[in-house]
Amino acid sequence: MQARILVVDDEKAMVLALRGLLSKEGYAVETAGSGEEALRRLDSGSFHVVVTDLSMDGVDGMQVLEHARRLDQDLAVIMITAHGSEKAAVQAMKLGAADYVPKPFDNDELRVIVRRAVETAVLRRDHRRLLEQVQSTFGADQVVGASPGMRRVFEVVDKVAGTDVTVLVRGESGTGKELVANALHYRSPRRTKPMVKMNCAALSRELVESELFGHEKGAFTGATARREGKFETADGGTLFLDEVGDMPLETQAKLLRAIQEKEFERVGGNEPIRVDVRIIAATNQDLEAAVRAGRFREDLYYRLRVVELVIPPLAERRDDVPLLVDHFLKGAAQRFGRPVKPLTGDALRACLAHPWKGNVRELRSAVEQALLLSSGPEITAPDLFGDRNGGTPRPALPETPLSFREAKERAVANFEREFLRDALRRHGGNISKAAEDVGMYRQNFQQKMRELGLTAEDAAPDAPKE
Repeated sequence: MQARILVVDDEKAMVLALRGLLSKEGYAVETAGSGEEALRRLDSGSFHVVVTDLSMDGVDGMQVLEHARRLDQDLAVIMITAHGSEKAAVQAMKLGAADYVPKPFDNDELRVIVRRAVETAVLRRDHRRLLEQVQSTFGADQVVGASPGMRRVFEVVDKVAGTDVTVLVRGESGTGKELVANALHYRSPRRTKPMVKMNCAALSRELVESELFGHEKGAFTGATARREGKFETADGGTLFLDEVGDMPLETQAKLLRAIQEKEFERVGGNEPIRVDVRIIAATNQDLEAAVRAGRFREDLYYRLRVVELVIPPLAERRDDVPLLVDHFLKGAAQRFGRPVKPLTGDALRACLAHPWKGNVRELRSAVEQALLLSSGPEITAPDLFGDRNGGTPRPALPETPLSFREAKERAVANFEREFLRDALRRHGGNISKAAEDVGMYRQNFQQKMRELGLTAEDAAPDAPKE
């Protein structure tokens, strides 16, 4: 996009000279012969840079600067000052001017200053647009519901989003805990800083501490370089600790110290590192039971639970199902470039009656899949729940006497086994290449293979051994 520049001066010769100079640089240049005209042009158009004389009759450069900054904080204003006006130029910089050029100015110097101001203005606008897109994707409007339980969630979010208070988000898997964490961050003063996420259940016991706090070169086998952890990456922003109940006890002690003292050391290091991080944690576990069983530190539990936010399961807020269906349909249609298809009456009644053991995540998956694969003008109940060939209902998950933790561990192990086997297959059984492909150290990859009973020959029987 061609950058637009407004040149303001009450000397016609200067206006013509600046327009010619800057037009040759490829900018779209408009001019104003007075401060009053400049204000009108600013009100009616959008510019990247304003180049204005400081001293003009009537509305002067300072007033142009103040008006421009009120209209658009990303707009860069460059002052042209007369000899002896250095104090005024400094005052203009304090008020937000990007730079100033004293008369008589060097053309090359002005070109450099204008180019730098244009680049800065473009970057600021791109950043603002990106932030708006992120906020629309992850902000509070992505948490949908009108039930009493969700209204309580929204009330808490409204009260604490603008603070630095630590929040513990609780709820079953798939209820939208991460969406609530996003809303807390993107509605806070920290929204322009990083939102860093870490799933405490997705890492091995050995890697959790390194992920959180980073490590020094040589801290352990495979630590070939210094690495920043999540705390350092999130400095100034928010750190979201998902599945915090799965964090090892020894790491819990170090996390507690980092939260309380706002400092920590990298693994293998002795130098304290100070950070400014807001903590949001989430869990689907009964932390009180974990504290009684000695699996979770009581002091960390109370430190994380300064404000507790409980998201009810979808089975307890069925009134929200039609709202969620509509929300997911519109979002999926936009992402996939498909028209929005309404649900038939039977399909909506089936949605309201379905147990949704996977909560909002399961509902979203069903709606998106139905939108993509349904062949008619409406989404039917078989589209959502049935076999696409015969319309028979999908079999329910078998009843199991396993506890939640045991069932979860079994499911995770099955996933990990297939994930690693697939990586090995892609690389012909070469463990080193497979580990690099999935972002693991070779030693950790091999350890995980041993835990899961995997061998390179199992994944690629025809491949030669390493």
